[in-house]
Amino acid sequence: MRMLRWICGHTRLDKIRNKVIRDKIRVATIEDKIREARLRWFRHIRRRSWDALVRRCDKLDRSDYKRSRGRPKKSWSEVIRHDLKTLGLVENMAQDRRL
Repeated sequence: MRMLRWICGHTRLDKIRNKVIRDKIRVATIEDKIREARLRWFRHIRRRSWDALVRRCDKLDRSDYKRSRGRPKKSWSEVIRHDLKTLGLVENMAQDRRL
């Protein structure tokens, strides 16, 4: 944000919200960039054969794994499902390289 403020010619003393500055320069949010990278990796994994190490790890059964107390952490597949649902995509789209 410091660099974006500098590009616009503003300082923190101007008290302009980050969203306004991002919209002015038309920069995507960090959340969108992270989601984009995560889905790019998801597409890469889905196109691999089932013999690849990454795909074999996807099939592992971890039913004997005991989690610690507290709210369970989200798994990678849960986060991907949420990202796909947010963008209105389907898992099968990862197989098509034209998209």
